[in-house]
Amino acid sequence: MYEGDSFLTLTVWGQVGLVFVSITFALATLGITRVMTVLRPLLLRPPIWFVLFICFVWASPQGYYAYYRLVFDGLPAQSVIGPPPRPEELIALLTFRGPATLSAHSVGVLGWAMLVVALLPRRKKCRDAAN
Repeated sequence: MYEGDSFLTLTVWGQVGLVFVSITFALATLGITRVMTVLRPLLLRPPIWFVLFICFVWASPQGYYAYYRLVFDGLPAQSVIGPPPRPEELIALLTFRGPATLSAHSVGVLGWAMLVVALLPRRKKCRDAAN
């Protein structure tokens, strides 16, 4: 399914670095999602999740481009952030109907993980502190 994916064109160390960058971005994004939703009413959490997911899809290419500048010589310093993603692009990512690439499918998995984190109940200790 992923033959020809750009990930497979990297060296082994390039792949290891990209996985590290991706895990770092995912953990940071999940942490931000938790912080932004944990004390909010359940009704507000899905819209907050969706805005954060849009922000990730929109801005993360710049972080990945910074990594690729380390891997490939001669890439210019530039902004690669385009216009915000269209709703149909976001839906395609979340339903795994977008591009058949590791990156698109990873973003879809991250989007669903973000929603789960957004909907997780507060721990008892947090509920007691808020009251």
